[in-house]
Order: sequence, then C-alpha cells, then structure tokens
Amino acid sequence: MNCSVRGCESQMRPDIVITNEEAKKVMIMDITIPFKNQHQAFTDARAHKWKKYAPLADTLRGHCYDVTFDVLIVGKLGAWDPSNESVLCACRISHCYTKLVHCLMKNSCERKYEASKTERAPVHPENASKDAGGVRVKKAQFEKAGTLPKLGFSISQKPFLEGSYKVAYRIAKQKKPHAIGETLVKPYALEMVELVWGREQRKKLEAVSLSNDAIRSKIVDISFNILKQVIKELAASPFPCSFIQLHTEDLSQCIQLLVFDPYVHADTIKEEFLFCESLLETTKAIHILELVKSFFAKQNFDWKEKLHTLCTDGAPAMLGNTSGFATLVKKEAPHVVVTHCFLHRHALATKTLPTTLKEVLSTAIKVINFIRSRSLNHRIFKRFCQEMGAEYEVLLYHTEVRWLSRGQVLKRLFKLRAEVSLFLKEKENPLLEHFERKDFIHGLAYLADIFNHMNEINLSIQGPEVTIMDATEKLQAFLAKLPIWKKRVEANILANFQMLEEVLYQDGVEIQNSLSISLKRDICEHLETLQNSFKSYFYLDGIKVEPGICNPFLSDINYIKDIDLAKDELIDLRTKNLLRLEFNSKSLGEFWCSLREAYPRLVK
Repeated sequence: MNCSVRGCESQMRPDIVITNEEAKKVMIMDITIPFKNQHQAFTDARAHKWKKYAPLADTLRGHCYDVTFDVLIVGKLGAWDPSNESVLCACRISHCYTKLVHCLMKNSCERKYEASKTERAPVHPENASKDAGGVRVKKAQFEKAGTLPKLGFSISQKPFLEGSYKVAYRIAKQKKPHAIGETLVKPYALEMVELVWGREQRKKLEAVSLSNDAIRSKIVDISFNILKQVIKELAASPFPCSFIQLHTEDLSQCIQLLVFDPYVHADTIKEEFLFCESLLETTKAIHILELVKSFFAKQNFDWKEKLHTLCTDGAPAMLGNTSGFATLVKKEAPHVVVTHCFLHRHALATKTLPTTLKEVLSTAIKVINFIRSRSLNHRIFKRFCQEMGAEYEVLLYHTEVRWLSRGQVLKRLFKLRAEVSLFLKEKENPLLEHFERKDFIHGLAYLADIFNHMNEINLSIQGPEVTIMDATEKLQAFLAKLPIWKKRVEANILANFQMLEEVLYQDGVEIQNSLSISLKRDICEHLETLQNSFKSYFYLDGIKVEPGICNPFLSDINYIKDIDLAKDELIDLRTKNLLRLEFNSKSLGEFWCSLREAYPRLVK
C-alpha cells in the first residue's frame, strides 16, 4: 500500500496494488477526496485519476500483465460514490465489510473537514463559516476586474506554463518526438533570446519546462481537454451522430481500433477523432463492443441514444451476420443504420484482374523490390537515372494498405522503363526478359492508365465537403464510361489510355497491328469484370435522394406531399433571394445546417 509498483521505473505510488504473479494480473486502486459532493465532481476526479495512472497501466500491460484500475471516491463532506460498491466487490470484499469501509471512510472525511474548520477559525474568524464556492466567486471577480495584478499579486508562472503547452501542442501537431523540446527547441530559443534581448531575458526563458516528461504530460492534458470538448459538442448536437469505425495493424503488429465521429455543431458538419485503442488480444466483435462501451462509460455519454449511423471498414469482425460488431450494436440500438465505407468498397472492387495482367503486376512489384529493397541497388539506380537525365530518379514502393500507391507505383515504373531495363541488364537479372517483351510493356502501360483513372475516382469521393450524392454521381459516371471504353478498345481506339497509346506510337506501328489479340481480350475482360465488381459492391440504384436536397430552388416542389407542412417551408425558402445566394456560396451541408432553426421540418 502507498508504494511504487515493483518492476516499474515509474515513481507513482498508488494507494493499493494487488498483484497475482501466477495469473499475471494486477489491480491498482487509488483513493481520492474531491471537495464538492456532486456527481460531476466525482466524474472529473475519476477521469483525472485514470489519466494520471494510464502510463503506469500501459507499462504493466507491456510486461504482459492484465491490469485493472479503479478509483475509490469519497467527498470531502462524507458523500459516498455509488460506483465504490463495484470497486470493492472486484476486490472480493463482502457486502458486510463494504458497509464498514463506507462508514469508516465517511466518518474520517467528516472529522478532517471539521478539524480544518477549527484550524482556520483563529486566523480568519469572520470567514470560518464560508465554503470554497464563495471564495472562488470572489477570486473570479478579482480576476475579471484586474484587481490582483494592480495590488502586486500576479501569477508569475502562468506565461511559462502557457508557453510549455503551446510548444507541446506544436510538437504533437508536427508528429515529432517529445524529446525534441528539450534537445532542439529550448536550446535554440535560449540562444536567440540571448542574442536579441540579452542574458537576463534568457534566464527568464529557462523557467519554461520542455523536458520529455513535461511535453508528454502537456500533450495528454491537451488531448483530454479536446476530447472533453468533443463529447460536450456531441451531447449538445441537435441531430443524431455517426461513427466511422476502422481497425488496422501497425508496424509492431498491434491491432488498433480507430473511431471518428461526424456530427453537427454551430451550423457546420464537423468530423472529429474520438479515440484510438489497442486490441490487446483477439479482434472479436464482442471485445470491440466492450472497448467502445468502456470508452463512452468513462465519458458519461449515452451512445445508444445519440448514434444513428455506423460506418465500418467491412472486416468480418465488423459486418458478420451473426456475431459481427454491427449486429451486436443493432441488438443494443435497433434504430442504428449500418453502412460499409465507400472507400473500402472501392478498394475491394479494384482487385479484379485477369491472370495475364495479374502476372504483369506481380512482375512489376518484383522489379521494384529488387531495386528498392537493397540499399546499394537503390543508390546505384538513382545515380544511373541522374546520369541519363531521367524525369524521375527513384522508384516508389507498392503497398496493399495504401490503395492509391498502386497507380503511382506503376506510372513511375512505366516512365523509367528504359532506365530499369538497362539497370537489370547490367545486373544480369532474369527479370530483364519481361522488359524486352512488347506485350509486357503494353500490359504495364494499361495497368498504369486504369489504376490512374481509379485513383482519380478514389480522390474525388474523399474530403469533408463530399456528400453521399457527390460520391454516387462520380461512381455512376465511372460505371457508365466502362462499357464505352471497352467498345473503343475493341475498335482499336485507345484515347482513354494515354500511356498505352503513347508507347504504341513510339513503336512506330499502327495501333490495330501493334496491340496483341490476347492483350486486347484481357483488357476488354478486365473492363467488363471491373464494371460487374463495382455493381456488386455499390448498390447505386438503391440510393434514393430527394431532389429538393441537392437544389431546393430548382427542384419540383411536388416531391413533397400536400399534407406535409414541410412543403410550406420549401415554398417560403424558394422566395428568399438571400438564401439563394447563400446556397451558391456555401457547401450543401453548411447550407442545410444553417436552416435548422428557421425551417426545422424541411431540414429534418
């Protein structure tokens, strides 16, 4: 009790630590006594303790311990937090002893409070009966009037503390290591201040703490404050919110669960990052749900009531029919609408390739890995490109996770095909034979072209102002083009595939004679397969959008029934010239959000 945890370098001393070495389990408890006897004060105190001991818990988990942490809360005037019952129960303390602990802690707090009143009475007898609330009110009045600084009572440490927070914020935003504050920022800041203002000012600046631990604690404070603001905005939002839920594997092979939240706030649609948590064991849907529930329970947020739409990445753990995360969520909140992310569907739809083109892609990746994965080859190839005056000097890595990389990688390889061919010949690599075959170069050019088209579509349906209507229109247009492109290829018209057309013209042969029959067949097959794949992943015909949403000023008002009062609001809206100007200057989401009070039925 009240000692540092064995096996950890941390100097934190929690009040109670229970360790089971055989089961590799650790239970950490801390006791806190907030001044106020209110629920919000208890919630804030628990959140503060969670934040304080989170690094210690993470360290123990890194040592393969199953860590449980909780807080015992007793108000300064003896109030008892109901959550204490479950905390003591987790310690296997019987109900009888729980009552005893309750009485002892309550009596102890009451005695200490009475003793503190007795101690301060002789010093300020006129204030002995006043509580801290009155003192805080008076302090706020002094600060607003500027009375304390005028009398010489200034908080000298406030600028240094604020400066430390600002530097920590910049370091976090630039994704730099925490130690950079102490090793780079502060030394150069001190030197600049001394050169410009002198040694005395340098001594003042030295008081700003930018150590590794200081920056880390400041970033934790900032992130906690931002999260608190987001939760507050979520609770105050007039419309239901949505969750975008993804999970991915990082470089250390740890599965991370990421949750984003689009919601309406102050007449705008915001999208904020809610949390990122590690899935320490399995990635089963039940464990993901427990993680989400635990997060919102700590924030005292009723997610079941506020959640309206859940968008996932389509993994089996997310969209399983019987035990998937989406199914479990719908059991808890049946009104939730589940969707599959457009970008993930687009990535899945692009993975259809005929065997010949798949071999071309596989060979291209092997060539890139031969040059890029060996540092010596990479340096020699870079120098080789410089000497030949090539447009580019290096090849790009291909990765399955970053979908946009495929088009850029193939385009770069195609542009450097002559340099790559000479390099492979110099290294006597057997992959050279592929670059000496015209059908391989033609297949590479086609893949670079088609993936470039799909990259453009992928980028066009991303962004904060892109709506479901915009994405649907882009995909419908792309699907309508694919059969036309197929007919053009069959007629030897390659205007939609610029790199393929370019390499055929460089060969000096007419297009109808230079493109092999087998490759033409594969290209047509791929375009047809791509069209079917997109249709299977995107139910574009099932997305029905009311015409008045896209443009309420041009649409036919009869899409709203006469018995619906929203029709009156639409008629009123169409007569406002000022709103017509706003519609042209604002994004679609901002425009409708700004009308939620004036036209509530129409917006709903």
